[in-house]
Amino acid sequence: MEILRAENLCKIYGSGENQVRALDNVSFSVERGQFVAIIGPSGSGKSTLLHILGGVDKPTSGKVYMDGSDVYSRNDKELAIFRRRHVGLIYQFYNLIPVLDVTENITLPVLMDGRKVNRARLEELISILGLKGREKHLPSELSGGQQQRVSIGRALMNAPSVVLADEPTGNLDSKSSREIVELLKYSNQKYKQTLIVITHDENIALQSDRIISIEDGRIKSDEVIR
Repeated sequence: MEILRAENLCKIYGSGENQVRALDNVSFSVERGQFVAIIGPSGSGKSTLLHILGGVDKPTSGKVYMDGSDVYSRNDKELAIFRRRHVGLIYQFYNLIPVLDVTENITLPVLMDGRKVNRARLEELISILGLKGREKHLPSELSGGQQQRVSIGRALMNAPSVVLADEPTGNLDSKSSREIVELLKYSNQKYKQTLIVITHDENIALQSDRIISIEDGRIKSDEVIR
């Protein structure tokens, strides 16, 4: 069953001679529970595409549908609520709040939404993420791998339909990278969440169900591998 569809997405920055077409008529759909890797050289439009899929950056033209609903038919307030409830975003640089501890960072999207924290889910995530005993640690007291685990927990806390990860292992050593990929795969399988990962790492891409290659803002290839 389809969960996400992009239709003729274009994103243009600047104007005149300085105009840059970051995305050029990109269309594809993703099935619920699928693990998709998006690859391509730097500047190819991968991150722009991910941000548009996640409701972070509006397209110049084109449509994004999630669960059959037009993402950008919402106003800014509705869009913010949509992101918190339906999209889990994981970034290369973690984006944790430095004055908040592990538990507070993970539960931040729930609290911002004015909802009660699901304690059972929180405890399950902390256990799965290997953060038991570090619940009160600040980001500065954690390793890079641990900080990325916290950011994954934050992305999963609201049980989003789609998890979007932008180079999630880009700042990590090989051991931490392997662990983070295993965690993402585990969440994909356990929670049946759709996972879309931007990566330069061929090993990560080859563990996905499908690889979409982007070049110069266009889809160069789209291959289902399992």
